[in-house]
Parts: sequence; C-alpha cells; structure tokens
Amino acid sequence: MFVREPDRIYPTETESRVMIRFQDCDPLQHLNNSKYFDYFFNAREDQLAKLYNFNLGQLYREFNTAWVAYQHQIAYVKPAYFSEWVRINSRVIYFDTDTIVVEYFMTDDQKKHLKTVFWSTLKYVNALTGKRESHHPAVLDFLGTILHPDIKFEQLNFNNRIKEIKQEAL
Repeated sequence: MFVREPDRIYPTETESRVMIRFQDCDPLQHLNNSKYFDYFFNAREDQLAKLYNFNLGQLYREFNTAWVAYQHQIAYVKPAYFSEWVRINSRVIYFDTDTIVVEYFMTDDQKKHLKTVFWSTLKYVNALTGKRESHHPAVLDFLGTILHPDIKFEQLNFNNRIKEIKQEAL
C-alpha cells in the first residue's frame, strides 16, 4: 500500500508505451473501441504499482473497498492501428470524499497525434455491501499526493478539454 516518503516528489501524471496487439483490432486493423478501456486500465494499474507502490488488490484486502465505474466519457479522435506503438498518459484530475475522476489520453509514439481522450468517474464503495463510503484516510492522503494540480475539473467541459490536451501534449 502507498506510504508517502516525505522528501520525495511524486509524479502527478503517468505514461506508458505500449504496442497495439493484433487480437485487439477489428478487420480494418483499428484498435477495437472496447479495447481502449483495457489498454487504459492496464497502463494505469501498472503505473500505480511502479510509481507509487499502490496496489488495487491490496486496497481491497486491507480496507474491503474498491472503486467502481460510475461514468465514462470517451472521444475517439484518431484510430490506433495494429502493431503501432502508442503512449498512454493518465492522471487524477478530481477527487472528493467518495469519487475520483481519472483522465487518460493516447497519442502516437512521437506524441504528434492525439488518438483518444477518456474520463473515468469512479465511486469508492465497500466491497462487502456494494454501498458508497468515504475514502479511507490513507486513500485520501494518496489522492492528495497524486492529484494533478493544474487542472480545475469543476470548470472543465469534456469537448473543450480535448482541445486543451491537443495543445498541451502535442
């Protein structure tokens, strides 16, 4: 589980480099729309473990809690193709007592073309009852450490955010 090191600066954005696999593509060699979710979630889970020593399974076992999907917004800007290398970035852009919003985006390997933008809103729930509950204090500490500081979620519009990401990331 995450333990904050007081002298360490933690990144607020993660990045993974992955190759688009044949079995995840449609007959036109585009990444299947539903597979974007797998690529985003797998990249995020790997980076949580690598950068923060944060394990979602351990969260479940220690606190009997988990995050469950509440809402997704996704924009398929340009296709990702079979055998193409891509970059997947993710960051927490909002949290409160029982909710987090994670922003993901995918670019080509050289970061010249935005492919996809995805917001995932998740609710924190008790794994035994399935009911929402407030984030555990250790989880709040973790979220406060990794929250991206430059994004004012309450003032954002998803479509406008796509334009912003194009400008800042590319």
